[in-house]
Amino acid sequence: MQRKARQRILRTIAALLIIAAITALYRNALPTVNQTTVALSFLLAILAVSAAWGMAVSALMSVAAMLAFNYFFLPPVGHFTVADPQNWVALLAFLVTAMVGSQLSSRIRKEADVAHRRRREIEQLYAFSQKLLGEGNVIQLLNAIPNHIVESFEAGAASVFLAEKQKFYRSGFGTLQLEEDQLKAAFERDEPFIDAGKSFSFAPIRLGMKSIGSFGVSGARLTRQTLEAVGTLLGIAIERARAVEQLSKTEADRQGERLKSALLDSITHNFRTPLTSIKASVTSLLSERPPNADQSHELLQIMDEECDRLNRLIEEAAEMARLEAGDVELEFASVEVRELVHAAMENCRYALGGREVKVQIQNELPPVRADLTRAKEVLVQLLDNANLYSEREKPIVVSAESNGTSILISVADQGPGIDALEQGLIFDKFYRGKDQRAVVQGTGMGLPIAKAIVEAHGGSINVTSQDGRGSVFSFTLPIARNASEAR
Repeated sequence: MQRKARQRILRTIAALLIIAAITALYRNALPTVNQTTVALSFLLAILAVSAAWGMAVSALMSVAAMLAFNYFFLPPVGHFTVADPQNWVALLAFLVTAMVGSQLSSRIRKEADVAHRRRREIEQLYAFSQKLLGEGNVIQLLNAIPNHIVESFEAGAASVFLAEKQKFYRSGFGTLQLEEDQLKAAFERDEPFIDAGKSFSFAPIRLGMKSIGSFGVSGARLTRQTLEAVGTLLGIAIERARAVEQLSKTEADRQGERLKSALLDSITHNFRTPLTSIKASVTSLLSERPPNADQSHELLQIMDEECDRLNRLIEEAAEMARLEAGDVELEFASVEVRELVHAAMENCRYALGGREVKVQIQNELPPVRADLTRAKEVLVQLLDNANLYSEREKPIVVSAESNGTSILISVADQGPGIDALEQGLIFDKFYRGKDQRAVVQGTGMGLPIAKAIVEAHGGSINVTSQDGRGSVFSFTLPIARNASEAR
């Protein structure tokens, strides 16, 4: 208040000095100037001061200008009397024009200030709403709201009270001054409260007609309309975050149920086939007319093979579970790429039979940082897939090259290819190509296991394919920089 009073006194003195300067200019430098020019000069100065400093200063300046005009420029000069009655009309017109012009100029200035302030508040509200939309989790949103208020409205501190949880969220300096009782009172009153003296503002957080909490701001002068808008935005943002969170939870539950159904369907299908074969063989052996020795041996061999198949199914499911849980410890070492490729091909030697396999490995490739046994499983799986899903007379190509930070190993076949829609699903658990389910037996676990192993190495795996032109499965392994890194 003292600063404003001092500022007003200084402005009044400056306005009086302007009148004195104009008077001195026309009395001394331009003594032949007419009265109309003097009056217009005074009027322009008054309008300028009114636009810059307001009505109070310009009104006092108008009175001072009228007195100076009367004393120094209207005859008899040097007296406050007016000889010609027409000059009374001129003097009165001058005073009225100066006062009305000052009022209009001051009003325009105030309206411009209000328009600027509203534009600024709209910009702040827009920036604030954009920040609120960036949060999708309720807890993160509530913790971030005070920071967003402080940043968007250039406040010193902000606090939020949520009635449902009876919790307070704070940010900025001076949050202790925003007392909990005041926040609760703002929620209970359900209307904004502004303490201009302390620069405190409190308002409820509304969702529709219902108040769900309140917020307080310190160090920023916000209008009642802005406070109400912020309260509404906060209510909408909190409800939106809750809806998004609930939707995500619902979608996760739906996907979980879908996965359970797929798991049950796959297990049922894959376990039913070997169990049916075992049951049929046992029934034949226990029938009233048991088969001869050769037939019995064949049935026992079928049972043995189907039992092995069941064991493989169970082992793959258990291995996938261990990989996902992170219970598998990899023994990293520096592994030569040729050693890895040859180990995988030796493992697939009987399955590949006489099929041609072309190996194309760049010369002087650096070793990779890998667990040889696990990395070999990945390559064996890709070789088995290429062997099963392509014609026997067409070769398989195994290649390896460096891309600077890792080694890219690829297995290419000339099979029927994979549909573009299926390429995004091929590494999902229990998924098998729609056109190959009845042609090739499998569990749909091989590629997911390969993906989990590659990712445990810090690499990635992907597939590129065209219908009728085959597929290329590729995975990366990091380069072993030195012996210590390999360990």
